[in-house]
Amino acid sequence: MSPDPGKTDMPQTKSSPIAHPYPGRLITLDGIDGVGKSSQIEILAERLRSEGGNVLCVRDPGSTDLGTKLRAMLLDSDLEMHRRTEAMLFMASRCEMIESTLRSALADGVTVISDRFLLANVVYQSVGGEVDAQTLWQLGRLACGGVQPDVTLLLDLPAEISMQRVGGEADRMESRGVDYMAKVRQAFLDELPNAGGRTHVIDASGTIEEVAETIAAIELF
Repeated sequence: MSPDPGKTDMPQTKSSPIAHPYPGRLITLDGIDGVGKSSQIEILAERLRSEGGNVLCVRDPGSTDLGTKLRAMLLDSDLEMHRRTEAMLFMASRCEMIESTLRSALADGVTVISDRFLLANVVYQSVGGEVDAQTLWQLGRLACGGVQPDVTLLLDLPAEISMQRVGGEADRMESRGVDYMAKVRQAFLDELPNAGGRTHVIDASGTIEEVAETIAAIELF
């Protein structure tokens, strides 16, 4: 059943076993394009730092030399590739980020806030049916080497509002249209319980300040 495009009772929370063996915390923010992840990451990081936390912000794909190059390829609207190819490039970028940055940061007790993680990889590459979600989760867990989020915050927004917010020139993912984005939104909701750690669905249709207040009320540690 498709989600109600209107507001829902938020946040919704679920839990699963321990995410990784390190003292740090991995908090990921995800959702379809236009939900406001970047703004909320900035606000959350500033709040945690003001409380004395050691915070590292990363984005997936990206945050390494290899990841930055792969990100440019993956978002190039003029570059066509099979969904399986997309999936493997995302996996490679994430693996490099974990092994070069995240694992050591988590071991040092740092709170890492990631703009997207494996959940997005599974969702975007499974919508359309070329690669099934279960296979992507299996490959992703292998690439992540035992690291998964402690907390995943899924910012939820109807596809129509998402496309209005994005506006301008769409990247390769966004250019697939509103129907595609609606399928992606539903896939995020369906796959979220598999993300690991504690998961929260947050209504992202409000103002930046309203969404930030909702996130601030969530127990992250």
